[in-house]
Amino acid sequence: MHNTSLKAIATKGIIWSAVDKFVVQFGQFVVGIVLARILLPEDFGLIGMLAIFIVLSQTFIESGLGTGLIQRQEREDIDFSTLFVFNLATSSFFYLVLFFSAPFISSFFEKPQLTDLTRILSLSLFLNAFAIVQRTKLTIAIDFKSIAKSNVIGMITGGLCGVIAAINGYGVWSLVVQMLIGSLASSMSLWFLSDWSPSIVFSKKSFRSLFRYGSKLLITGLYAQTLNNVYNICLGKFYPTASLGYYTRAKSFADISAGTIVSTIQQATFPILTSVQYDKEKLVSIFSRMVRMSAFFIIPIMTLIALLAKPIVILLLTEKWISLIPLLQWMVFARIFLPMSTINMNLLNAMGRSDLFLKVDLYKLPMTVLAMVITIPIGLKAMIIGHVVTSALSFIINAYLPGKFFGYGPINQLKEMLPFFVATIGMSILVIMISYFIDNLVLQLFSGIVFGLLIYLSICWLFKLEELTEVKELLLKFLKKTV
Repeated sequence: MHNTSLKAIATKGIIWSAVDKFVVQFGQFVVGIVLARILLPEDFGLIGMLAIFIVLSQTFIESGLGTGLIQRQEREDIDFSTLFVFNLATSSFFYLVLFFSAPFISSFFEKPQLTDLTRILSLSLFLNAFAIVQRTKLTIAIDFKSIAKSNVIGMITGGLCGVIAAINGYGVWSLVVQMLIGSLASSMSLWFLSDWSPSIVFSKKSFRSLFRYGSKLLITGLYAQTLNNVYNICLGKFYPTASLGYYTRAKSFADISAGTIVSTIQQATFPILTSVQYDKEKLVSIFSRMVRMSAFFIIPIMTLIALLAKPIVILLLTEKWISLIPLLQWMVFARIFLPMSTINMNLLNAMGRSDLFLKVDLYKLPMTVLAMVITIPIGLKAMIIGHVVTSALSFIINAYLPGKFFGYGPINQLKEMLPFFVATIGMSILVIMISYFIDNLVLQLFSGIVFGLLIYLSICWLFKLEELTEVKELLLKFLKKTV
């Protein structure tokens, strides 16, 4: 790719990926608020108990093979057919495993309703696996417009069905309806939007080649998902179901911002980084811009959520969720380095070094286990504070190899983020003053967001930060194309 065409493709990809993630996340956020106002924390806790079983099965089904295809420079039809057959076979296998394991899961948590919930919710594995190849093909083509359409269709369809079910008194099953209908609608739309049609052909040679790359990502994914969801098991087993509901809601709120930024940048830039993996100078240039752009968004947004947690929770979810406030304040800070950590790890994948990706993740294991051992017996708030500490240390570990290979390690990256931290401190002072002098929660929330962001952007303008100009240019380009 020439520099001009690469930049144009990257810009278009980032714009549509951002539209996809922000629209979908905002839609899910609104649906989540409506459901939380109707349902009880215990309902969200029940679904949280099943999260680890679903995500681990999903990780096995994907096995990093789709990422392996994206990373490749040359691909054939047999590779995609092999991936399709593998996905269907493994999704069927894991559905059967969860179906027959459901009574044991129910017995472990001492919640009889989990048997039926597990057996029905596990159908999402098959629905998602059915469209992995279509999503992979569109990602390779950097056609994030089509991916955005499918995700929005799934979000709207699933959200509407879930809310209707909740209004009609279906309780926890409303969440199951939302997930299953959403997955079905998204997968079906991907089939209509993609020009690929499957052939039931499986190549052992192609599978071995893909699995050599994907196996490291599989192990890493299993490890990461286990650590991310082991808290759900501990809370579900040893704490009241409502505690797990508060925890999952805190994660959901925090991931609205951090998760959106991570998935936007990761999805849009992975194929770009892959295409320039042998051009060190260009690779580092793109990589550094990603770090700065992530910091530009994530640092002020997460800080603003923490400062305005009280009006956000009470106004959006009602006072029955008031116990969520301190948990949310800590959880957003546990996510503040997540986008930058993910970018560092994504660089290793783009270089084809999934082996290093695995090693880096395993280096973090003792730290994570120690934090769990110390905090789980203390309580829920202590567990989330442990997240904050391990998240900051994980960023330093993740940034070590980019520093070794490209001279762009944690110290350099933190220096790049420093102006955004300074601007955020200025914003925080104003928001704290607003919260102190204004008692009305609606006015407090509105004033905090508007004037807080104005101060942040003004300081960025005074510092002449190029990210502000880039975002403005991206918005103008998008508006011109949509008007």
